Amino acid sequence: MTEGSITRHILAFALPLLIGNIFQQLYNTVDTWVVGNYVNNRAYSAVGTVGPIVNMLIGFFMGLSSGAGVVISQYYGAQQPDKVKQTVHTSLLMTLLLGVVFTVLGVVMIPLMLQLINMPMEVRGEATTYLSIYFAGILGLMFYNIGSGILRAVGDSQRPFYFLVVSAVINIVLDLVFVLCFNMGVAGVALATIIAQGTSAVLIIITLLRTDACIRLIPKELKIHWDMLKKIFTVGIPAALQMAITSFSNIFVQSYINHFGEFCMSGWTTYAKVDQLLFLPMQSISLASTTFVGQNLGRNQPDRARQGVRVALFWALGATAILSVPVMIFAQPIVRFFNADPQVVEYGTLLLQWLSPFYLLCCFNQVYSSALRGAGNSRAPMIIMLSSFVAFRQVYLFIMSKVCNEILPIAMSYPAGWLLCTILTAAYYHKVQLGKTRLVEDGESES
Repeated sequence: MTEGSITRHILAFALPLLIGNIFQQLYNTVDTWVVGNYVNNRAYSAVGTVGPIVNMLIGFFMGLSSGAGVVISQYYGAQQPDKVKQTVHTSLLMTLLLGVVFTVLGVVMIPLMLQLINMPMEVRGEATTYLSIYFAGILGLMFYNIGSGILRAVGDSQRPFYFLVVSAVINIVLDLVFVLCFNMGVAGVALATIIAQGTSAVLIIITLLRTDACIRLIPKELKIHWDMLKKIFTVGIPAALQMAITSFSNIFVQSYINHFGEFCMSGWTTYAKVDQLLFLPMQSISLASTTFVGQNLGRNQPDRARQGVRVALFWALGATAILSVPVMIFAQPIVRFFNADPQVVEYGTLLLQWLSPFYLLCCFNQVYSSALRGAGNSRAPMIIMLSSFVAFRQVYLFIMSKVCNEILPIAMSYPAGWLLCTILTAAYYHKVQLGKTRLVEDGESES
């Protein structure tokens, strides 16, 4: 990514990632669709509203793994293969150790988390079943994420895409088999998910074992290189805390939503599925900007890095605008596809039509934050996002629940937080010099 057409590099990296994420979203959507149409509304609400609980642990790990990706991309851009190799082995061993911890922690914390989100008792059984199975197989998801992050750091977003396609097909087939043929309900959906994620993890590990590049996995060389771990933590810990605390904050948002009852929960579940789809283009392009900035700063090309950020922002805005318009127009049939109950359709349509236009705001904070992380600066995005998505949003929700306790004003806490985050992130990005926070300098000095 350090020479040639910037647009071509950004799109060539982002498109396979986007299509792969669409497939990943597809099998998550199939989970919800199968439960909503072939199990019952309680199961639909349970599977759909436990997202903040899952995302709290997964978000922490993904933030940490982003640190590994940034370090690898900068060393790769600086043409220091030995350092790339050390970072790869450190990050993979770190993943194995954290996987054991997260499995135990995830299962143990289920009752407390369900209580925090004010999960109704009639839904709690299905939610407990789903989360117990999901956390038992969380190691597969973690290895896929760290492995795909390693490949993307050196510019390979195609093979992670292929593996996601395979995983999506497996998940869809097993969903239908476990639920329709064996009547396993929520347990079948969860089991299909962890089998599919485990398959993608195995494919990633095999790829790393067989590659001839400097990211090759050599099992006997797995060890913690403490200087590399420090660099990973420098970028990863702020990003991990940001993602985990934001997800924890969303647990409280979910508790406000759950206050309105089972049908509102189901409407919110449908909105959340479409929300994830609307985020995909900007997230994929943002990840491309992280790798692009990392490699170009590693090669000491800050002007090219900044130009790449402008290109990424242009394409993120365009793609998000194109998606948002049909979502607003066809909100009602979209909701009905997942759940045809009239009350669920009413809630889901209301949420989609009012919140969809505001996703353009997220393009700015996502692209700028990802660019700053690519430069090794994840502390400022963490502070800004926590201030916007946690502190401000919780104050907003508390006040709004007292003044106007209705679903739409409560849901608008999301656009309100996005607006504040965009203003602060854009102001900070344009104030700092992107090249000043590189992790990799000439030789071995650090800034």
